[in-house]
Amino acid sequence: MAGRIEDYALIGDMQTAALVSRDGAVDWLCLPRFDSPAVFAGLLGTDEHGFWRIGPEADAAGPSDRRRYRGDSLVLEQEWDTDGGTVRLVDFMPPRALSDRHGAAPQLIRVVEGVAGTVRMRSALRMRFSYGRVVPWVHKVTEGGGSRTVAVAGPDSVWLDGETETYGQDLTTYADFTVRAGERIAFALTWQASHLPAPERPDAEQALAATEEFWRDWVAQCTYQGPYREAVVRSLITLKALTYAPTGGIVAAPTTSLPEDIGGVRNWDYRYTWLRDATITLSSLLRTGYREEARAWREWLLRAVAGDPENLQIMYGIAGERELAESELDWLPGYEGSQPVRVGNGAAGQLQLDVYGEVVEALHLAHLTGLARNDHAHLLQLRLISWLEQHWREPDEGIWEVRGPRRHFVHSKVMAWVAVDRTVKLLEQTDCEGPVERWRELREEIHADVCAHGYDPERNTFTQYYGSRELDASLLLIPQVGFLPPDDKRVIGTVEAIQRELSTEDGFVLRYPTSGGVDGLPGDEGAFLACSFWLADALALIGRVGEARELFGKLLAIRNDLGLLAEEWDPRLKRQVGNFPQAFSHVPLIDTALRLGRIPAIQP
Repeated sequence: MAGRIEDYALIGDMQTAALVSRDGAVDWLCLPRFDSPAVFAGLLGTDEHGFWRIGPEADAAGPSDRRRYRGDSLVLEQEWDTDGGTVRLVDFMPPRALSDRHGAAPQLIRVVEGVAGTVRMRSALRMRFSYGRVVPWVHKVTEGGGSRTVAVAGPDSVWLDGETETYGQDLTTYADFTVRAGERIAFALTWQASHLPAPERPDAEQALAATEEFWRDWVAQCTYQGPYREAVVRSLITLKALTYAPTGGIVAAPTTSLPEDIGGVRNWDYRYTWLRDATITLSSLLRTGYREEARAWREWLLRAVAGDPENLQIMYGIAGERELAESELDWLPGYEGSQPVRVGNGAAGQLQLDVYGEVVEALHLAHLTGLARNDHAHLLQLRLISWLEQHWREPDEGIWEVRGPRRHFVHSKVMAWVAVDRTVKLLEQTDCEGPVERWRELREEIHADVCAHGYDPERNTFTQYYGSRELDASLLLIPQVGFLPPDDKRVIGTVEAIQRELSTEDGFVLRYPTSGGVDGLPGDEGAFLACSFWLADALALIGRVGEARELFGKLLAIRNDLGLLAEEWDPRLKRQVGNFPQAFSHVPLIDTALRLGRIPAIQP
């Protein structure tokens, strides 16, 4: 049975990722990429859909007593205290970039270490390919004086190497063994295309040392030294883990269909690159010293959009794929019965005008921070504005990918203004050529249109869309992007209205009222964590710094014990919900920490 969403830990190799529960079970792992079919899909069903659990035999289903990441790394340690002694399980995935071979195979390595006494252990491995649907052919292969267990199904093979004997029972591979103080027993699971020769046996200790060194070196590049360093560094590591190293694409989350509403239908596949999520991730990485990741993302963007910038999609595959057809996996019961389980994402075909603003803002920030000039990026920016000039007046689906009718969302228009504003500044500050005077006029036209049609003077607040009386948390970004100054009475009124009308009892923020049917979906959802960080930012900007710090502290407190956040917080159940871990939660955490860290502690 799957654990609570926040009970999982993340490990990964910058090409895929696994979720490990407190009881030592890997319940989610897609191979060989983030968006590949899962070989362990127990997270979205039951143990019948695939898992790999290692733990004390007497407490096979029990949670560990302690867990932590080893320093500033993605190496996970869990410990159990038993009647016989204490045992430690170390889980990690070596970054494939560490291999000297092109196309290195993905590996999940698990090392059992005796800490004290003697503990009887069990490894239970149930591989189910194609999201838990296919039972593979599992057999042993004798090689070099030893045997290896291999599971094969169609194009995939997975190889189990270990230092103990294994046996099969009930379509599951078991290993029963004893570990004493000071002993270390390693297991490794390696994916390989089934038509290729067997992968090399990994050296677990060498791989562990190299993985720790990789993370130490990467974290050492961080330039942030402020008061929230622990939370910022863990969020940066998480964002790095969500980056697909071969291309520079960044997934929104490594999971699909973890529900926004337990038992409901708001279950989506987030294993793709949203331009919005990726651009704000780029912003955080640039401002904390990670220029190489920013450069790689810019190159990914140019490849993904190449040849067709006028038909900019809101999301792409991690290598820039455009076709992300959505389908349902009806053999999976879903996380805690939340159906349907979806793969692919139909929102890829939506019109979301705000994406143009976020992409152009990211390119603008890259320019401001001195990232090497790329003339193709400037050309792309000009072509995007040429398209936006003709289409900004159209209704769209907005930032939240509503599945209801298109509307004139205020945030979309504000971000269209951002796109034009940043491009005007590019033309003013560089030798790039374009119709700068015409676009200055366009900038003023969009600004006036939003203020005339997206603002309710009676309530002194901007609204969700033209003619609406509803609020939307995305309006909190108006002062952040420079559309209006923080001391403008319309900004202050909007921030106060959202805090008053969209806050939960916890003080966290809903995206918008779901009762109005604007998103075209039944059911409800939790407080959106990104929006809650935005409120902390907005409060700081309008001078209510004490409230901002208090809210930020409450948000840090709901991270799990490893510093990870899902997409949302359920105020009724007091638990995390939505896909996990979520880039769109960790990025604003970093942004808010940077903002509050610049404000003197004596501020109210």
